[in-house]
Parts: sequence; structure tokens; C-alpha cells
Amino acid sequence: MNPPLTAAPSRTAGIQIPGRLTPALLERAAQPVEVELAPAVLAGVDNCREFVSQLLEDGAAIYGSTTGFGPLVEFAGREVAADQCDNILYHLTAGQGEDLPPRVVRAAALARLWSLAQGHSGVSVHVLTALAAMLRTDFAPAVPRIGSLGASGDLIPLAYVAGALRGEGFAYVSGRRLPAPEALAVAGLTPLALDGRDGLALVNGTSVTVAAAGLALASVRRSHSVAMSLTALLIDLLGSDPGFLSPHLLEAFGHPQAASAAGRIRTLLEGTEPTGTRSLQEPYSIRCTPHLLGAVGNSLQHADGVIDDDLNGVSDNPLFFPEHGTVVHGGNFFGQPVAFAADLLMISTVQMGNLAERQLDLLIDPHRNGGLPPMLATEPGKQHGVQGVQLAATATIAAMRRSALPASIQSIPTNGHNQDVIPFGTQAALNALDAATSVRWLHGSLAVALRQAVHVGGRRPTAPKCADLLDRLIEAIPPIDPDRPLDNDVRIAAALLDDLVEPLPVEI
Repeated sequence: MNPPLTAAPSRTAGIQIPGRLTPALLERAAQPVEVELAPAVLAGVDNCREFVSQLLEDGAAIYGSTTGFGPLVEFAGREVAADQCDNILYHLTAGQGEDLPPRVVRAAALARLWSLAQGHSGVSVHVLTALAAMLRTDFAPAVPRIGSLGASGDLIPLAYVAGALRGEGFAYVSGRRLPAPEALAVAGLTPLALDGRDGLALVNGTSVTVAAAGLALASVRRSHSVAMSLTALLIDLLGSDPGFLSPHLLEAFGHPQAASAAGRIRTLLEGTEPTGTRSLQEPYSIRCTPHLLGAVGNSLQHADGVIDDDLNGVSDNPLFFPEHGTVVHGGNFFGQPVAFAADLLMISTVQMGNLAERQLDLLIDPHRNGGLPPMLATEPGKQHGVQGVQLAATATIAAMRRSALPASIQSIPTNGHNQDVIPFGTQAALNALDAATSVRWLHGSLAVALRQAVHVGGRRPTAPKCADLLDRLIEAIPPIDPDRPLDNDVRIAAALLDDLVEPLPVEI
């Protein structure tokens, strides 16, 4: 039975503009959220709009208001402002592929609202209030994944956002994909009227790119902490000597993030009692975890700074500065900074996935796991333990590696050579977001194996923090005895780990 078409669920705590937009706020936009626009913000937007209107009355040439779009800037646009909006939106409604997740689209709408609220885009105030009204519901425009170059902003996906708000295309509401007019009615929204300036400002920014990158960053930061927790649990369960986490050793390495990672794992291992039976030197998937996860920390720190800058900047064109009496045509919509940051985030996430997959392999190998049965099966041959989980983990990391080719350097001239250099930031950001999901599956797989290892004879952790984590896993996941489907167990473990860890501070 289809869910009833009802009003949106209860909202999360409010968000105020002005302020700083963060990845954490982007995540909150997945649910209905109150966005409060300060009177000074609305006054600034209205002042800029009046400035644009005066420029047009004075006969100024303004891209997108008096001209065609892209390389057709040399030609006059339509004379009627509403027709000019049709011009920009209709030719860009050309995307392909599956729909983006609604949480990504809603995060992009919040990012677009934040940019327009800076008061340099020349939009009507009702555009901001309409975006805020949308975010108060669970309405999400249906936006195809393929189409944006991240060069002149996210033109094609944002055209679908604007179109759905006008009552064109499709949208999600109450968990269903509906024709946009019906979805608007169910959500209690009215179709949005736009002119050419409004339409161009809505589509001509990098909001989808930075929203996807911000969501990926928030998720990977949690996974970074999860990797440390699972590494500590693995070390304790095997009875390894934690000497490789020596603060003197890591300080000599010279990389503060590696020293911080080692310190975090040492804290988790407080009270551990090595068995004394392990090799003098553990495999790299244990011994070099501070160095690997420290390097991931460096990448997260860089990506956080870039994404924060982009979320709180203005990324469309042209921009209007009433205080200086100027309109400036430029390229703030060129998403190269986030493209580079997203590719770095993707690469770092893949290496964190490599680590989890290798730790899983170590744990199921009786030659390296301290004599536990192969595949952690209770009765090898009659049962198969986590054998299928490892197969899926291998497929997952292989898919991640294939997607890790940097998108930010795949420039292809297009648009009549108007867009002759392209950053492909949207693809980079969506790849990073996919990787963020995949590394959660890998960590869930490793967690299921760690829980099973104790069931088949592995020792209970001796460090209190590790023992507590294991107990939480035992509470959520039954032992594999006998074999059973494990796909949902992996997802349960991944969600539990997200809830149990605190992301490390950006500045560590």
C-alpha cells in the first residue's frame, strides 16, 4: 500500500541566515527545517533587486536579462521577463540518469538559498522565501544525476529545481515521486513565479556540487573516527602490542595528524593487555594505521576549509554591488576549488576503504588471526561465517577504485567553446558522496567480522572502551550460527557505528 499523501513530518531545529553554512546544516536539510531569514537579509536582497531594476530601466546591458545565454550572449534575449525565464530553464531541462537522492537536492536548495541571501544576485525576495518555504516541508525536486559540468554552475540540475518549484517536472513529497503540481499541492506550496533574472540566479551557481561535497565530507569525517575505533578493537581482539602507537615514534614522523590519530587509538586502547604471542611487527594494516588515517585527517582538514569557503560565498554571474554602483560579469560559478577538494576526499576515502578491506582479510585468515577458524565460521565447511561478507567487501572496494579517477581534470571544451575549460566538480562531488556510502558498508562488514570473531573463540577485548564497543555490536548483531543472510547486518552495524563515534575536530 502506498503511504498516504500527508503534510510534511515534524521539523528539525531552525537555521538562521545570516550565519555560517556548514556540512552539518546541510545534513539537517534532509528533513523539514525552519530557515529564518533576518529582516536585514531580506532588505539587502530587495535593495539589490531595485538596483537591477534601475539598471535595466537605464538601458544597461546585463547578461541573462537583456541577452541570450552562454555563447548566445551576443544576441538579444526575449523582451518579456517571464519569457526570458522560460528561455533559461527550458533549454537546460536536458538531464539524464537516475534521480539524485532527495537529501542531496534539499541540501543544494539550502546552499542556493544561502548564496542568494548574500544580496549580490539581483533576485526577487519571494525567491528566497519560496526556497525557505520548500525547506519547511519534505518537498524535493526530482533532479537527474547527469548533466552538470560544474563550470557555469550546476545549470542543468538547478534548472530542474527551479522547474519543480514552478510546477513543472516531478518532485518527491511524502516519500512518493509525483508530478510537480501535485507534489506542490500536497506539500502546501504554491508555484513560484520567476523572471529571467530570478531564473538565471537560481541555476547559475555551484550549489549541487558543494552540497554533495559537504554531505560527503560530513559522512567521511564520521567514518574517519569509525576507522580508528575499529582499528583499536582489532588490535585488542588480536592481542597486539600497541608499541607502534608510541608518541615518541609518531612525533619523530613529523606529521601532526598522524600523531593525533595515534593518540586517539592509544586512548581507545587504554587498559589493553597484549598476549605476547603476536609477531614483533604487525602487518601494515595495523602498524601503519596512524600514518594512513593521519593522512586522511590532513585531507579532511583541507576539504573542510575549501567547502566552508564555497558554502558561504556567492557563486553566480553576474553579480551586483549596489553599494559601489556596479554590475560585474565574471566566473564565480566555476567550481574548480570544490572539484579538487572532492577528488582529494574521494581518494582519501578509497584508501580508508582499502584499509578496512585488508583488516577484514587479516581477521578471517587463520594464518594471521591468531588461530581463529577460516572465514570465522563456527563449523568451517558446514558453515561459512563471513565469507559472503568478504566477497561483497571486495566488490565494493573494486568499484570504489574504479570511480577514483579524478574528475576535476577531465576538461572537455563545450558550449560553442564558451566553456572551454571545465572542472567537472559535480561529478567529483557525487563520486565522493558515493564513496562515503561505500566506506560505511566496508566498516559495517569489518564490524560484523569483529563481532563474529569473539563468537568463534577470539578473546574479549581487555581495553574498557573496546569492550564497550564490542558489547554494543553484540547487542545489535546476533552471532552467525548457523549461516544466514548478512546484508542487513552490515547496514545495521554501519548505522550503529555512525551513532557511536564522535568525528574528530577539524583542527586536530
